[in-house]
Amino acid sequence: MKIKQIVVVLAASVFVVSCGSSKSASGSKKSNTKTVAKSENLRKLDSKFDGSVSRSINDILKDAEKYIGTPYKFGGNTSSGFDCSGFTVKVFEENDFNLPRRSSDQAEAGKNIDIKEVKPGDLLFFATAGGSRVSHVGIVHDIGPDGEVKFIHASTSKGVMISSLNEKYWNKAYLHAQRVL
Repeated sequence: MKIKQIVVVLAASVFVVSCGSSKSASGSKKSNTKTVAKSENLRKLDSKFDGSVSRSINDILKDAEKYIGTPYKFGGNTSSGFDCSGFTVKVFEENDFNLPRRSSDQAEAGKNIDIKEVKPGDLLFFATAGGSRVSHVGIVHDIGPDGEVKFIHASTSKGVMISSLNEKYWNKAYLHAQRVL
């Protein structure tokens, strides 16, 4: 009976921690009032992205897309299952770029950039467990004509997929962006 309880606790912790991290991200978590304002700003985002993508970034995005539908697997970093940081490591590794394994460490790699500066290939970081600790990472996939930022990531519920920063859940959890290329 104790083994069954341990398994239940471990399974529950996977959903709470998501892609897990132990380091804080720079900045602090916004209140609900500011989140609404942030959400409105993201919808009206005057992106500086001109639509052109380098060959290396295009290759990264193509490699990321081939994993769409791959299931989520805690600690996973192969095509049989990914967690969020395992996914980013694998995709960048396939293109001869090395990233740290943990999302919290990835959040400190490269250069911190404003959301208005993001372009495909940049990394977005989230606090999915609340607070201000990085617990999830995704790769900017594209930016719509209205400034909508879409990103590809390994979600705990649907595996590798493309989501929008305009979605309430992701908008609220968003922390910052990093340019690693």
